[in-house]
Amino acid sequence: MSERDGVLMREQLAALLAADPPLLRDLPAVEAQLQPHGIDLTVWSVARFASAGQVGEIDEERRLPELEVVEPDRDGWWQLEPGPYLVRFTETVTLPPDCMAYARPRSSLLRCGVAVHTAVWDAGYSGQGVALLVVYNPKGFRLRRCARIAQLVLHRLERPVSEGYRGMYQGERG
Repeated sequence: MSERDGVLMREQLAALLAADPPLLRDLPAVEAQLQPHGIDLTVWSVARFASAGQVGEIDEERRLPELEVVEPDRDGWWQLEPGPYLVRFTETVTLPPDCMAYARPRSSLLRCGVAVHTAVWDAGYSGQGVALLVVYNPKGFRLRRCARIAQLVLHRLERPVSEGYRGMYQGERG
């Protein structure tokens, strides 16, 4: 592994936050979010699944389910019953061509019986990403807007990709 490969640490992440374009925009609390080996992502919105989805052999067969927005109370809290939810992150991510990322749940969620599932974040992706939040706790879970729920861990690639992410979610916003 070369000196460039591997997981980025706080100093490298801080430099990318100061870059143009910045790695992330719209961070509610940069100092609290910047971790030794990642950047915490916060929740902006929560939705329930209101219909079935579909994924086929080709992209044209993909059908995303309808969503029903779950409104927080006047203090910004959601009371979530057990089950799956689609959450949108507050931050807008712009991955450089020499980095890819994973978002992993914060341990406090796991200790509350809640999981966060995400896909790989490809080099070149830009947008306000989403995750699947599943409340396994039979008593439910309370979540506040802008709570830190996942940590984005960046991996430096051996060399930049010649062509970054170009999928249908490029540039997605809430």
